[in-house]
Amino acid sequence: MALKLSLKPGERFVLNGAVVQNGDRRGVLILQNRASVLREKDIMQAEEVTTPARRIYFPIMMMYLEEASAAKFYDELSLRISEFMGATKNPAILAECVSASRHVLAREYYKALMAARKIVEYEEKVLNVASSLQSGDVAG
Repeated sequence: MALKLSLKPGERFVLNGAVVQNGDRRGVLILQNRASVLREKDIMQAEEVTTPARRIYFPIMMMYLEEASAAKFYDELSLRISEFMGATKNPAILAECVSASRHVLAREYYKALMAARKIVEYEEKVLNVASSLQSGDVAG
Protein backbone atom coordinates (compact mmCIF):
# COMPACT_ATOMS: atom_id res chain seq x y z
CA MET A 1 0.00 0.00 0.00
CA ALA A 2 1.48 3.34 -1.06
CA LEU A 3 1.84 6.32 1.25
CA LYS A 4 1.07 9.70 -0.29
CA LEU A 5 2.60 12.77 1.35
CA SER A 6 1.39 16.22 0.32
CA LEU A 7 4.15 18.65 1.18
CA LYS A 8 4.04 22.39 1.77
CA PRO A 9 6.76 24.57 0.28
CA GLY A 10 9.93 24.13 2.36
CA GLU A 11 8.38 21.43 4.57
CA ARG A 12 10.91 19.03 6.05
CA PHE A 13 10.48 15.41 7.01
CA VAL A 14 12.60 12.46 8.00
CA LEU A 15 12.70 9.51 5.63
CA ASN A 16 14.53 6.44 6.96
CA GLY A 17 16.81 8.67 9.03
CA ALA A 18 17.55 11.21 6.31
CA VAL A 19 16.22 14.76 6.66
CA VAL A 20 14.55 15.77 3.40
CA GLN A 21 13.18 19.19 2.52
CA ASN A 22 10.60 20.04 -0.13
CA GLY A 23 11.42 22.75 -2.64
CA ASP A 24 9.73 26.12 -3.01
CA ARG A 25 6.41 24.72 -4.33
CA ARG A 26 3.81 22.32 -3.02
CA GLY A 27 4.76 18.78 -3.80
CA VAL A 28 3.51 15.23 -3.57
CA LEU A 29 5.66 12.28 -2.68
CA ILE A 30 4.41 8.72 -3.07
CA LEU A 31 6.26 5.99 -1.21
CA GLN A 32 5.66 2.60 -2.76
CA ASN A 33 7.12 0.47 0.02
CA ARG A 34 7.50 0.52 3.78
CA ALA A 35 9.62 3.35 5.17
CA SER A 36 9.93 5.36 8.37
CA VAL A 37 8.54 8.80 7.56
CA LEU A 38 7.94 11.56 10.07
CA ARG A 39 6.88 15.12 9.29
CA GLU A 40 8.69 18.04 10.85
CA LYS A 41 5.69 18.89 13.06
CA ASP A 42 5.87 15.40 14.63
CA ILE A 43 9.60 15.47 15.32
CA MET A 44 10.58 16.26 18.89
CA GLN A 45 14.08 17.44 19.72
CA ALA A 46 15.78 16.12 22.88
CA GLU A 47 15.68 19.57 24.50
CA GLU A 48 11.88 19.62 24.11
CA VAL A 49 11.46 16.56 26.35
CA THR A 50 10.40 18.57 29.39
CA THR A 51 7.15 16.96 30.59
CA PRO A 52 6.00 13.46 31.57
CA ALA A 53 4.02 12.91 28.34
CA ARG A 54 6.92 14.10 26.22
CA ARG A 55 9.10 11.55 28.05
CA ILE A 56 6.74 8.92 26.61
CA TYR A 57 6.60 10.36 23.10
CA PHE A 58 10.34 10.79 22.60
CA PRO A 59 11.50 7.18 23.09
CA ILE A 60 8.67 5.94 20.87
CA MET A 61 9.71 8.43 18.21
CA MET A 62 13.29 7.20 18.46
CA MET A 63 12.13 3.58 18.17
CA TYR A 64 10.24 4.50 15.02
CA LEU A 65 13.11 6.42 13.47
CA GLU A 66 15.83 3.97 14.58
CA GLU A 67 14.04 0.62 14.66
CA ALA A 68 17.33 -1.29 14.81
CA SER A 69 18.07 0.50 18.13
CA ALA A 70 14.56 0.19 19.59
CA ALA A 71 15.66 -2.04 22.47
CA LYS A 72 17.84 0.70 23.97
CA PHE A 73 14.78 2.99 24.31
CA TYR A 74 12.39 0.37 25.65
CA ASP A 75 13.32 0.50 29.37
CA GLU A 76 13.03 4.29 29.46
CA LEU A 77 9.63 4.10 27.79
CA SER A 78 8.38 1.42 30.20
CA LEU A 79 9.40 3.51 33.19
CA ARG A 80 7.83 6.70 31.83
CA ILE A 81 4.52 5.06 30.87
CA SER A 82 4.30 3.44 34.31
CA GLU A 83 4.94 6.78 36.03
CA PHE A 84 2.39 8.56 33.87
CA MET A 85 -0.27 5.92 34.39
CA GLY A 86 0.25 6.15 38.13
CA ALA A 87 -0.31 9.91 38.02
CA THR A 88 -3.47 10.16 35.90
CA LYS A 89 -7.01 9.00 36.47
CA ASN A 90 -8.40 9.86 33.02
CA PRO A 91 -9.69 6.56 31.55
CA ALA A 92 -9.28 7.68 27.93
CA ILE A 93 -5.66 8.67 28.48
CA LEU A 94 -4.95 5.49 30.43
CA ALA A 95 -6.34 3.61 27.42
CA GLU A 96 -3.97 5.56 25.13
CA CYS A 97 -1.05 4.55 27.37
CA VAL A 98 -2.08 0.90 27.10
CA SER A 99 -2.56 1.29 23.35
CA ALA A 100 0.90 2.82 22.94
CA SER A 101 2.43 -0.02 24.98
CA ARG A 102 0.65 -2.68 22.94
CA HIS A 103 1.72 -1.11 19.66
CA VAL A 104 5.34 -0.94 20.84
CA LEU A 105 5.25 -4.60 21.82
CA ALA A 106 3.89 -5.40 18.35
CA ARG A 107 6.66 -3.24 16.80
CA GLU A 108 4.00 -0.94 15.35
CA TYR A 109 5.94 2.18 16.28
CA TYR A 110 4.02 4.66 14.13
CA LYS A 111 0.71 3.60 15.70
CA ALA A 112 2.35 3.86 19.13
CA LEU A 113 3.56 7.33 18.24
CA MET A 114 0.05 8.46 17.32
CA ALA A 115 -1.25 7.21 20.69
CA ALA A 116 1.61 9.05 22.41
CA ARG A 117 0.68 12.21 20.46
CA LYS A 118 -2.79 12.05 22.07
CA ILE A 119 -1.16 11.76 25.51
CA VAL A 120 0.98 14.85 24.83
CA GLU A 121 -2.05 16.81 23.58
CA TYR A 122 -4.02 15.85 26.69
CA GLU A 123 -1.16 16.92 28.94
CA GLU A 124 -0.84 20.26 27.13
CA LYS A 125 -4.57 20.86 27.54
CA VAL A 126 -4.43 20.06 31.26
CA LEU A 127 -1.34 22.22 31.80
CA ASN A 128 -2.95 25.13 29.93
CA VAL A 129 -6.09 24.88 32.07
CA ALA A 130 -4.00 24.66 35.26
CA SER A 131 -1.92 27.65 34.16
CA SER A 132 -5.09 29.67 33.44
CA LEU A 133 -6.53 28.78 36.83
CA GLN A 134 -3.35 29.86 38.60
CA SER A 135 -3.20 33.18 36.77
CA GLY A 136 -6.91 33.85 37.13
CA ASP A 137 -7.46 33.98 33.36
CA VAL A 138 -10.51 31.71 33.38
CA ALA A 139 -13.75 33.60 32.83
CA GLY A 140 -16.43 32.64 35.27
